Amino acid sequence: MIRFSINIMRGCFGGCTFCSITEHEGRIIQNRSQASILQEIETIRDRVPGFTGVISDLGGPTANMYRIACKSKTIETACRRPSCVYPGICDNLNTDHSALIELYRAARNTDGVKKVLISSGLRYDLAVESPAYVEELVSHHVGGYLKIAPEHTEDGPLSKMMKPGMGSYDRFKALFEKFSKKAGKEQYLIPYFIAAHPGTTDEDMMNLALWLKSNGFRADQVQNFYPSPMATATAMYHSGKNPLRRVRRDSETVDSAKGERQRRLHKAFLRYHDPANWPLLREALKSMGRGDLIGNGKRQLVPPYQPRNTDDYRSPRRKNSNRKKPGHLRKGRLLTQHTGLPPRK
Repeated sequence: MIRFSINIMRGCFGGCTFCSITEHEGRIIQNRSQASILQEIETIRDRVPGFTGVISDLGGPTANMYRIACKSKTIETACRRPSCVYPGICDNLNTDHSALIELYRAARNTDGVKKVLISSGLRYDLAVESPAYVEELVSHHVGGYLKIAPEHTEDGPLSKMMKPGMGSYDRFKALFEKFSKKAGKEQYLIPYFIAAHPGTTDEDMMNLALWLKSNGFRADQVQNFYPSPMATATAMYHSGKNPLRRVRRDSETVDSAKGERQRRLHKAFLRYHDPANWPLLREALKSMGRGDLIGNGKRQLVPPYQPRNTDDYRSPRRKNSNRKKPGHLRKGRLLTQHTGLPPRK
């Protein structure tokens, strides 16, 4: 993927607490010129062995912050907000995606280029401010699946991550499906989620698992939060305080899943469909007073029985391995995203 991808910008003004990109690349976006980007596409076309006409990504830390900045240089210089898009998009932020749309069109119209994919993470709460961009992206630059990162469904952990609520996800999903249908394409969103982030309770993970089941998602691979250098969430993890607000002796306490059992439990909620996790989930649900979620109903999370051999378990998406695969998954190409897919009609 990296071999045929192009970095179009540097920096991020998202300020997600589990990420340190803002700290080491800056909050103000540094953009390459369109001419420089198109020249690199031509260089890849002419000089890189194995190029088949597909640019795997035009992106960066975030796919859609290209040439987006504060409307006022004076305000931008003095501003100390850790994020331009949380708790909501700043009124001083220019959300015009027209320069990015123009770049996409110029890239895919370059001689020798058959397809330009966008594989960098998309800031969907920003994208919904420009439906024209969403249409351009969905119509021409999605290879069947588009990854986005709600990270969670519950307000508690989302407020510690500085991520938008699920309302933004729902609005983007509606636009994505609308423009996919208009383009005559069958495409899917692949949402990413984090387990055991500071501020996440067992109940939060349970509610996330219920959301995943009700929406038909079955995660194949999931990520547990680990404290990393320069990330604000690392300060929450080690101090037990919320540094997004003024820290005092009596300030807000942030609990984190640190023990092996609780971290395994949070991860198990994301993989509620795996029989290997059912004993742990049953025990946890009973202790949480939610034994009503143990059963075979559509609104229940895990069944009351246990298969004899859980080693043979395979995700339902992979059961029919001999069936004819979609064109973009043939010839040995594997889907590596960490979320299962909604059932095809």
